[in-house]
Amino acid sequence: MIELSDSSASIAGIVLLTIVTIEFGGAFLLRIVRGQVPMTEFQKSFARAGHAHAGVLVTLGLVCLVLADATDLAGFAGWIARVGVPASAIFISAGFFLSSLGKGTTAPNKLIALIWIGAAFLAAGTLTLGVGLLTV
Repeated sequence: MIELSDSSASIAGIVLLTIVTIEFGGAFLLRIVRGQVPMTEFQKSFARAGHAHAGVLVTLGLVCLVLADATDLAGFAGWIARVGVPASAIFISAGFFLSSLGKGTTAPNKLIALIWIGAAFLAAGTLTLGVGLLTV
Protein backbone atom coordinates (compact mmCIF):
# COMPACT_ATOMS: atom_id res chain seq x y z
CA MET A 1 0.00 0.00 0.00
CA ILE A 2 1.20 3.49 -0.82
CA GLU A 3 1.40 5.86 2.12
CA LEU A 4 1.20 9.56 1.43
CA SER A 5 3.03 12.11 3.51
CA ASP A 6 0.84 14.50 5.46
CA SER A 7 1.69 17.27 2.97
CA SER A 8 0.76 15.18 -0.06
CA ALA A 9 -2.43 13.92 1.59
CA SER A 10 -3.55 17.47 2.36
CA ILE A 11 -2.77 18.71 -1.13
CA ALA A 12 -4.49 15.66 -2.68
CA GLY A 13 -7.61 16.34 -0.61
CA ILE A 14 -7.74 19.94 -1.80
CA VAL A 15 -7.09 18.94 -5.42
CA LEU A 16 -9.82 16.31 -5.31
CA LEU A 17 -12.28 18.91 -4.05
CA THR A 18 -11.50 21.11 -7.07
CA ILE A 19 -12.76 18.38 -9.39
CA VAL A 20 -16.30 19.52 -8.63
CA THR A 21 -15.48 22.86 -10.27
CA ILE A 22 -14.18 21.01 -13.32
CA GLU A 23 -17.47 19.11 -13.45
CA PHE A 24 -19.44 22.36 -13.38
CA GLY A 25 -17.15 23.63 -16.14
CA GLY A 26 -17.96 20.54 -18.18
CA ALA A 27 -21.68 21.14 -17.77
CA PHE A 28 -21.20 24.76 -18.86
CA LEU A 29 -19.14 23.58 -21.83
CA LEU A 30 -22.03 21.34 -22.89
CA ARG A 31 -24.32 24.38 -22.86
CA ILE A 32 -21.80 26.23 -25.05
CA VAL A 33 -21.55 23.35 -27.52
CA ARG A 34 -25.36 23.13 -27.73
CA GLY A 35 -25.51 26.82 -28.64
CA GLN A 36 -27.28 27.82 -25.41
CA VAL A 37 -24.53 30.31 -24.53
CA PRO A 38 -23.63 32.80 -27.26
CA MET A 39 -19.87 32.83 -27.82
CA THR A 40 -17.46 33.53 -30.63
CA GLU A 41 -15.46 30.66 -32.09
CA PHE A 42 -12.42 32.06 -30.30
CA GLN A 43 -14.23 31.95 -26.96
CA LYS A 44 -15.48 28.42 -27.61
CA SER A 45 -11.97 27.20 -28.37
CA PHE A 46 -10.56 28.87 -25.25
CA ALA A 47 -13.37 27.39 -23.11
CA ARG A 48 -12.54 23.91 -24.44
CA ALA A 49 -8.81 24.47 -23.87
CA GLY A 50 -9.33 25.76 -20.33
CA HIS A 51 -11.53 22.83 -19.40
CA ALA A 52 -9.21 20.24 -20.95
CA HIS A 53 -6.12 21.67 -19.29
CA ALA A 54 -7.85 21.72 -15.91
CA GLY A 55 -8.78 18.04 -16.10
CA VAL A 56 -5.45 16.79 -17.40
CA LEU A 57 -3.29 18.88 -15.09
CA VAL A 58 -5.31 18.03 -11.98
CA THR A 59 -4.91 14.34 -12.80
CA LEU A 60 -1.18 14.76 -13.41
CA GLY A 61 -0.94 16.75 -10.18
CA LEU A 62 -2.38 13.85 -8.19
CA VAL A 63 0.13 11.45 -9.76
CA CYS A 64 2.96 13.87 -8.95
CA LEU A 65 2.01 13.82 -5.27
CA VAL A 66 2.54 10.08 -5.09
CA LEU A 67 5.82 10.37 -7.01
CA ALA A 68 7.04 13.23 -4.80
CA ASP A 69 6.70 10.98 -1.77
CA ALA A 70 9.02 8.50 -3.50
CA THR A 71 11.83 11.08 -3.48
CA ASP A 72 14.06 12.58 -0.82
CA LEU A 73 12.94 16.11 -1.75
CA ALA A 74 12.27 18.33 1.26
CA GLY A 75 11.79 22.02 1.95
CA PHE A 76 11.23 24.33 -1.00
CA ALA A 77 12.09 21.62 -3.58
CA GLY A 78 9.59 19.23 -2.01
CA TRP A 79 6.96 21.95 -2.00
CA ILE A 80 7.55 22.79 -5.70
CA ALA A 81 7.43 19.08 -6.63
CA ARG A 82 4.06 18.73 -4.88
CA VAL A 83 2.38 22.05 -5.68
CA GLY A 84 3.84 22.97 -9.09
CA VAL A 85 1.51 20.93 -11.27
CA PRO A 86 -1.71 21.61 -9.31
CA ALA A 87 -0.88 25.34 -9.33
CA SER A 88 -0.33 25.17 -13.09
CA ALA A 89 -3.83 23.74 -13.49
CA ILE A 90 -5.25 26.82 -11.78
CA PHE A 91 -3.20 29.40 -13.65
CA ILE A 92 -3.39 27.84 -17.12
CA SER A 93 -7.14 27.24 -16.95
CA ALA A 94 -7.76 30.70 -15.52
CA GLY A 95 -5.67 32.17 -18.32
CA PHE A 96 -7.83 30.54 -20.98
CA PHE A 97 -11.11 31.48 -19.29
CA LEU A 98 -10.30 35.00 -18.14
CA SER A 99 -8.46 36.11 -21.27
CA SER A 100 -11.52 35.37 -23.39
CA LEU A 101 -14.15 37.15 -21.27
CA GLY A 102 -16.50 39.70 -22.77
CA LYS A 103 -19.26 39.85 -25.30
CA GLY A 104 -18.07 39.13 -28.84
CA THR A 105 -14.40 38.73 -27.88
CA THR A 106 -12.23 37.48 -30.74
CA ALA A 107 -8.73 37.80 -29.28
CA PRO A 108 -7.22 37.26 -25.83
CA ASN A 109 -6.82 40.12 -23.37
CA LYS A 110 -3.78 40.68 -21.14
CA LEU A 111 -4.85 37.95 -18.73
CA ILE A 112 -3.40 35.46 -21.22
CA ALA A 113 -0.22 36.04 -19.20
CA LEU A 114 -1.71 33.65 -16.61
CA ILE A 115 -1.10 30.81 -19.07
CA TRP A 116 2.62 31.60 -19.07
CA ILE A 117 2.69 31.79 -15.26
CA GLY A 118 1.00 28.39 -15.19
CA ALA A 119 3.50 27.03 -17.69
CA ALA A 120 6.31 28.19 -15.38
CA PHE A 121 4.71 26.34 -12.44
CA LEU A 122 4.30 23.24 -14.62
CA ALA A 123 7.94 23.35 -15.71
CA ALA A 124 9.22 23.98 -12.19
CA GLY A 125 7.12 21.20 -10.70
CA THR A 126 7.91 18.55 -13.27
CA LEU A 127 11.61 19.41 -13.54
CA THR A 128 12.05 19.39 -9.75
CA LEU A 129 10.17 16.13 -9.40
CA GLY A 130 11.98 14.52 -12.33
CA VAL A 131 15.40 15.42 -10.91
CA GLY A 132 14.26 14.26 -7.47
CA LEU A 133 13.24 10.89 -8.85
CA LEU A 134 16.47 10.46 -10.81
CA THR A 135 18.62 11.19 -7.74
CA VAL A 136 16.90 8.85 -5.26
